[in-house]
Amino acid sequence: MTSELVRLQEVMHRLRSPGGCPWDAEQTHESLLKYLLEESYEFSEAVDEKDRVAMREELGDVLLQVYFHSAIAQEDSEDPFTIDDVARGISDKLIRRHPHVFTDSDVTFDDVLENWEKQKREEKGRTSATDGVPLAQPAMALAAKLIYRADKYGYSLPVAHPVTIESNTDEAQLGALLLGIIDQAQKLGIDAEIALRTATKGYISAIREYEAEEKPWEPTR
Repeated sequence: MTSELVRLQEVMHRLRSPGGCPWDAEQTHESLLKYLLEESYEFSEAVDEKDRVAMREELGDVLLQVYFHSAIAQEDSEDPFTIDDVARGISDKLIRRHPHVFTDSDVTFDDVLENWEKQKREEKGRTSATDGVPLAQPAMALAAKLIYRADKYGYSLPVAHPVTIESNTDEAQLGALLLGIIDQAQKLGIDAEIALRTATKGYISAIREYEAEEKPWEPTR
């Protein structure tokens, strides 16, 4: 690690140690989750605003959360791990999932995506297209991920009440349409987030029913 990363690790250790900060010492993985989400959203906002100073600061806050959680994990009496273990794990994963970079393989862009999905499936022992999809994420991101997964693995699953969008619709126009739908939902007293999450849960059930009826799924492309 560079000197500054080592310094950050030492700072975290001191904050968590006797004589350090009482608040930092009391934190757990669970109590810190909200801060990890907040910092991620703040970095996203800085990127949207193209604010380089804020991007650097917010990335530091995200990095702090990684080191904070690693410091807590290191203190676990049953299954401890360190920031070095975290770094080693992600480095090994990146090498394993990029054989086209770290071996002599010659692949296309589509091959790269296919290999990534195949590696994840084999590593995680996944038996469903819904496996590994965080259900707690915002409803729109959740719906998009599940539709992508179903399409990726060749499932012929209709989406309830499909909306036809012209092929030349751009991002701004689509955004306006979505905003209009949310506006109408508000006027009807409907929570759009809850409504979409409920519909997405139905889509998850449809995926699992499809998988129960069909042979084990494999990527089609």
